[in-house]
Parts: sequence; structure tokens; C-alpha cells
Amino acid sequence: MTAQALTHISLSQHRHKPSPHSHLIPSPYISLHISRCNCSTSCGDVDVPYPFGIGSADCYWPGFSLTCDTSQQPAKPLLVLRDLVLGSYMSFHVAKISLWNNTVRVISTNAIFTVRFSEGYFMLGNYSEAPYSLSTSNEFILLGCNLQVTLNSDSNKDFISGCGSFCPSNASETYIEKALGRTGRNCYGIGCCQAHISMSSNGLPTQLSIQKLNKNANQDLTLHPGYALIAEEGWFDRRRLSKEMVEREGIAKVQVPQVLQWEVIQGLPRPAGMKAHPGCPAEVARKLCKSKNSNCKGGSRGYVCQCMYAYDKRGSNPYLVDGCKGIYLSIGVAVGTGIIVFLLVGSFTHKRFKHRRAQMLKQKFFEKNRGQLLQQLVSQRADIAERMIITLDELEKATNRFGKSRELGGGGHGTVYKGILSDLHVVAIKKPKAVIQKEIDEFINEVAILSLINHRNVVKLYGCYLETEVPMLVYEFISNGTLYDHLHVDGPKSLSWNDRLRIATETARSLAHLHSTASVPIIHRDIKSVNILLDDTLTAKVADFGASRYVPVDRPGITTRVQGTRGYLDPMYFYTGRLTEKSDVYSFGVLLLELLTRKKPFSYVSSEEEGLVTHFSTLFTQGNLSEILDPQVMEEGGSEIEEVAAIAAMCITLRGEDRPSMKQVEIKLEGTQASRGHEEGDVRNCPRTADGSRSAELSRQYSMEEEFALSSRYPR
Repeated sequence: MTAQALTHISLSQHRHKPSPHSHLIPSPYISLHISRCNCSTSCGDVDVPYPFGIGSADCYWPGFSLTCDTSQQPAKPLLVLRDLVLGSYMSFHVAKISLWNNTVRVISTNAIFTVRFSEGYFMLGNYSEAPYSLSTSNEFILLGCNLQVTLNSDSNKDFISGCGSFCPSNASETYIEKALGRTGRNCYGIGCCQAHISMSSNGLPTQLSIQKLNKNANQDLTLHPGYALIAEEGWFDRRRLSKEMVEREGIAKVQVPQVLQWEVIQGLPRPAGMKAHPGCPAEVARKLCKSKNSNCKGGSRGYVCQCMYAYDKRGSNPYLVDGCKGIYLSIGVAVGTGIIVFLLVGSFTHKRFKHRRAQMLKQKFFEKNRGQLLQQLVSQRADIAERMIITLDELEKATNRFGKSRELGGGGHGTVYKGILSDLHVVAIKKPKAVIQKEIDEFINEVAILSLINHRNVVKLYGCYLETEVPMLVYEFISNGTLYDHLHVDGPKSLSWNDRLRIATETARSLAHLHSTASVPIIHRDIKSVNILLDDTLTAKVADFGASRYVPVDRPGITTRVQGTRGYLDPMYFYTGRLTEKSDVYSFGVLLLELLTRKKPFSYVSSEEEGLVTHFSTLFTQGNLSEILDPQVMEEGGSEIEEVAAIAAMCITLRGEDRPSMKQVEIKLEGTQASRGHEEGDVRNCPRTADGSRSAELSRQYSMEEEFALSSRYPR
């Protein structure tokens, strides 16, 4: 590697000069009769078992010397390693030593490396004499853009870990900072990446290899420095570790936990072929494993001892004579203690089993309810992802444990509850009654759709709960029921014409947004008065996106299973199975008829056995709409009735290509609202189309519509 390449990689390790710790280099002398009387067995709140030790050379096996750092409160054992090439020292504070699995947990300020993006490699040091290697309980993390970094030992022959991280070509500092600042979630390669550590057969890593990715990109993203680090598995996910924090605190101040695997290597012959012969030579076993109740095992570089299975692992030490403590007590003590222990263990085991079973059940339901898909869908939107998953505890608190007093209503498929979240948002919680896969699919679809929409006339989705047999959705609470409830009331009067026209305009505006201004065009597929919610000011909120579908911008429509509500369903979609945005236009046209006539599209039948659309079309072509219009509309609507009826007639035209777009409908309705009070021309019972030539065509088309409806009742 060139000297120039080395200047572009800075390692944040603070290496100590030889003098402060020169007395820590152990003597090669190995005492076979170890006296522990004058040796410290703890430092602060950390136990220091042999072969580790503090003090003179007979207190520890060579390579396992520690010193007690009393500058810390409480005091901490200090592990110091010597670089055989540079002669410098690297130190760690020891948090825990385990004889059972031969690990030592350390706190390191040498774990983070600054990567300056020049390709090549950087030597981390040579600690081959040290009896340590990285445990598989660690992971390798890379923060940065368009880099691949690998961790190696033994001159690039032994691969330990590595991963690649990418960023979009237009990534900004803010984007990268968000990517580096994520917490509680894994890195999947955008802005940062994570990888497991594989056990090294040659000790601690000796070098980092850096490769620059995306070399031909228009924008050079290497202006942003990257960071690589080795940390105990799970630590990075639980802590916000960002570029800003590293620069603010300084790399040397960031304390990172690591787990080191240790083996006894000094003073013993190096094992060979350990995979085939995992035991120890008799000479090694006698010299190392002092307890007669211990076993000797060979590792990749040395040997370790363990107490036999029947001996207590907590207070035992196989490296000392009589160090393996028996778990068998005297009979009298054992019986009494055994009963107590049995009861305690039984109770603990039962609770743990119940907890584990509950967790497994939650995970099963989460996966069944396609939670992983949901995570992928919302992960593209950080603002959605942070609040989308709501806990059951939060929902139970919000609804007084789903009490009867919080019920808003329900039907055959479930119940809706009113709740107040911890952030004081008033919400409506939809809780299904039964497990129906079709409804689960619609549920996930609704979450995916609503996560992309932010519009004042579309109901807002706050989140969901998936770790139960039937998933639950959490919406903003809309206080005033549905348009259907307000329109179809007993008595001659219901919603005023002004409110009906405004609600129609707001609904058209939301659909136009879905079709043309949303990031991905969306077809609602089930527009009807029941799915239009009204708040306390009677503002319209379009709801229920379970049947909605995305439509790629480069495709005029998609072929799909027919879905919708009888009376509102586009006959061309019903007949061909081809779904387009004009299917929503048709359903909206039926909604306009419902507002004009106050008739229910799914149940209305005229004296001539015609449905609402066919009957309206017939009267429209005859110029005789007064027979079907709501008397309240005729009283309050004035000349606007003619304009709205003409818009409705265009929307329910049989051929989809003859219908206007929802944007055109929105503009026409807004124009009608703007001209309120300025009637133009005489009020006519027989509104005409723009070219005056539509009557015969409308009559012919709606006789065809009736034919389609009949074909659905009497299949050929």
C-alpha cells in the first residue's frame, strides 16, 4: 500500500507509549504451584479469576496480566496489549471475565476508525502474541457512502468480516446524517451496513481493506467521511451513533463494548488440526487444567479448561486445584434446599415459558399479518416508520382496555373504538372479530396506501398493531359519522345543498390528488357515501382504502379481480376486469346522483325496474329530472342543479374514455361553487350536453349497462 493511501485513512486508536505499562509485560516463567494468597481476585465490582490476575507474575498465566485502574469510580481492570510492530500499547477496560465460555467483555475507545475513502488497506497492528481474538458475539458496522470495507487478519488471508454501504447520487448531508443517526433498527446498506464477525483463527484483526464503490457516479459522494467500528452485537441498534455525535464527542471518547475470545497459548505447544482433534495432549491437560474434575479442550490457537458438567459453573475455576465446585450438597441440606429451589425454579420456569410462548405467538402473528412487508413499506419514510407500529399496551390504555364505553360502533367484521393516545391524539381503532386472510391483505394494502398520502380530505392513519391474531388499525378520529348517515335520515330535510356541493367538491379534490398528484397514482376502487367521513365542520374525509390499488404511471390500467360495491361499480370494469382511474370517476358520478336524488344506489329500483343510474340517465335524456331529484335540492339548488347533473351524466358515461378525469371534475365543481348566486340563463328541466347530441347515445349506452347488470344476475 502506498504512503499516499495511508494518509487518507486515520485510525482513532490512542496508542500508549511503552513506559507507562512496561512493567506489565509478563515473565515467561510459569509457576506450577500457584499461590493465590497475595493476588487480587477483584478490581472494583469486576471479578478477576485465574488465569487472569493482578500483581506479580505468579498471579496470572503469561498473557493474562491485568492492572487495576483506580482512576475510575468504581475501579476497573485494565487490559493492555502490545503491538509487536510499532512497540506501542492498546488498552481496554474489562467489564466481565467468563471462564465458562472463555470470553472477556471489554470497553474500548479503540473501536472506531475514520475512513477517508482512498482505496487500499491500513494496518491495525500486530498483536499475535496476545491470547485474544474477536468473538462471534461482535458485529462489524460501516457508516458512510459508496464504500466496501473488510476486516482481515494474517496479511489479508483470514477474512473476519465486511460489508458495503451505498447512498443515492443526490444524497445530501441531511440524508446521510439521518441514515447514520437511525436507532433501534438494523442497517441494510443505505448509509450504513452491518455484518456478523466470523471467528478468526489468527487472533485479532490486523488490517482494514477499503474499496470505493459507484466510481462512475455523476456526483462524488466521497466528500463525506465514513466510520467503521467493531461492537458487541446489538449495541449499535440500541444507541444513536451518528456522524454528528462522533465529531462532537471525539472518536477517542466514544466507549464501545466488545467481546474477546481468549485461549491459553503461551508456555504450551500450539495445537494442530483442532477440528479433527478437539482434545488436548495429556501433558497440556496436566499443566493447564489443575482441577481433577475438569476437561481440557483445544482451540484454534491454544487451549482452554472447563469444569465437568456436574460441577457448578458459577463459582468454579478449572485452572485451580480443587477449583471445580461440586453441585451435590449434604442430604439434609439438599432435601430442604432442593424443595425451595425446585419451587422457585418451577415458578420462574413457568413464568419464563409463558413469556417466551407469548413472545413467539406475537412473532408468529406479526409474520402472518405480513409485518415484515409493512416494515419494508414504511422504511422508505422515516416520519411514518417512527410512529407506525403501536404497542398493545398503548392501545389498551387508550381505550380503557377496549371497554364498552369506548365503542363507537361495529358490524359483522369487527368493532371500532374511540381512544386517546399518550400524545393526546384522539383516534378511532378498528379491531376485527375474526381471522379472514382477504381482510388481512386489505389491511396491509390500506396501510401501504395511506402511508403515501397526506391530504386534508383523506383520513389520516396513525399506525397499527400486528402482534395479535387479527391486526388493528389506528386512524384519526372523525367525529361526525359518514355522508350516508347525514344524507339518508328520516324526514323531508337532510344536508343542505350548499353542504352537499362542498362535500362533493372536497371528495373530487381528494380523488384528483390520488390520481395525479400522489407520488404513485392510486385508484380507490370503492367510492361511496359510507366511505366519506365528516368531521365536526362537515369537512369530507375519504376513508377505507382496503380495496385500493397502485397504477404504474406508464400503464393506462391494470387487469384485476373485480371488487367494489353494487350500485357504485363501473360496468366496464365489471365486464372486462380492467381497472383504470375512470372507474373511480364512474363511482363518483353515482355519488353525485345520490347527493342530487337522496336515493340509495345499491337498493333503488324505479317503477320501470330500472336502477338509479339507468333511471337517472333516462330522465336526463328526456329532460324530466324533476321526477327523481330530491325536493330539498330543487328548492335550494337553483341553476347549480343543472351544472351538477351534467357533470354526473358525463361521469357515468358507459365508455371510460368518454368520462372526464377527476381533475376536470374538480375544476368544474369548483367553478359551480364559485358561480353560486349568479345563475346564467333560465332554469331548465332538461339540461343538455355541450354539443347537444348526447341524448340518443346516453340512452343507448345505458341500455347496454342494464344488459351488463342482467348478465351478472343471469350468467351465460
